[in-house]
Amino acid sequence: MPSAEIFTYVLSFIFGSIIGSFLNVCIYRLPREESIAYPGSHCTSCEKSIRFYNNIPILSYLVLGGRCPNCNSNISKRYPLVEILTGLLFLATVWNFGLSIETLFYLVLFSGLITITFIDLGHMIIPNVITYPGIVVGILYNALKTDWENSIQLVNNFSFGFQNFFELLGEVPILNSIFATLLGGGILLLIAYVYEIIKKRQGMGIGDVKLLAMIGAFYGWEGVFFIIFLSSILGSVIGISIIISQKGDLKYAMPFGPFLSVAAVIYPFVGGFKLFL
Repeated sequence: MPSAEIFTYVLSFIFGSIIGSFLNVCIYRLPREESIAYPGSHCTSCEKSIRFYNNIPILSYLVLGGRCPNCNSNISKRYPLVEILTGLLFLATVWNFGLSIETLFYLVLFSGLITITFIDLGHMIIPNVITYPGIVVGILYNALKTDWENSIQLVNNFSFGFQNFFELLGEVPILNSIFATLLGGGILLLIAYVYEIIKKRQGMGIGDVKLLAMIGAFYGWEGVFFIIFLSSILGSVIGISIIISQKGDLKYAMPFGPFLSVAAVIYPFVGGFKLFL
């Protein structure tokens, strides 16, 4: 492997871990409705500022032994975990898709999904401040992919029909993105509504609806169906495992957002349902 490629991959991991450090700030502060810009990094126990040399991703945690240098309180293992995870995901994305605009948008999406996953696991919420801008970014990404001159011609020559409609979506990314945003949100909204009618209680939060709408904005309608399929399998496997570990206790609340996020990260690497063909 050429040294230039090795340098690119190493740099991708380092940059990803730095972004992961910022994501940790978002994960901690967004649920508490705190500013992610001010104040600077500080210990959540003693509130003292963290010096820059004690704030190096991954390395500082290891050097400090997982403890605050001021008050000696434990630093959550989530911090290095998020930094390592983000670094590895950035590395894998650059490795698979190279340095391109597509890669940049994937990295933006994956950063949002990592943040959503850990917030949902810790607080059972999915912040609108991530999903709403994410929908806009996803539609913008597909707008950039669209051949507008050819797309206008296709739309003008379109003859209505079920098959023709999906063929048109395949040729016009911006239409696919908008349709999948509505489809993704609509499917989960319908499922949540039906579940509430049958069970007489809320089963899926509106945050999951907005999350799948955001994912649909990036991936289109095929991505929506694959991610629903894969996340349902992942959720069922993990859910059954938890029920067994809890000795049949069905009252344990499990967020669905992390399963949607994991499936959304897997999707571009495996090519959706092409994985099974």
